[in-house]
Amino acid sequence: MILRHTFSPPDNVRMGHLCGPLDTHIRSIEAALNVKVAHRFEQFRIEGTKPKVNQALETLQAMYEMAKKPIPPEQVQLMLSGDTALADPGDGALAMQTRRGEVRGRTPNQARYLENMATHDITFGIGPAGTGKTYLAVACAVDALERSAVQRIVLTRPAVE
Repeated sequence: MILRHTFSPPDNVRMGHLCGPLDTHIRSIEAALNVKVAHRFEQFRIEGTKPKVNQALETLQAMYEMAKKPIPPEQVQLMLSGDTALADPGDGALAMQTRRGEVRGRTPNQARYLENMATHDITFGIGPAGTGKTYLAVACAVDALERSAVQRIVLTRPAVE
């Protein structure tokens, strides 16, 4: 399937932020979704299977809304893993205090993960690499240790041969 889309209003700065330096964001989308994305100015052409093309278009549209400022590569990876929206920092989301400052979920799923760790004895976090599972779990553990809610942290890893 081939889909053509034009972003409006055309804005070169936003298009630069959308595509990333040397089109790295576009290449990430292509690699993650197995599609081919070609663009010229504000016109995009996406080739691939119908569900992947639609997902690529939705991701590009969400990124275009965010592109008023540069988009970090980590945010693109989070969006491709399914967390397309950022959590609003003022929405009452749980925040962990560490020596380096406040740690809170950047996406709704991360905020829900932090909430589950705070309210349950055991929480399993599964998902693609680079989505913040280990970072948030360690931040939550350090926060509990500094508040004296726990006496020690035990870090385990699965034995994979």
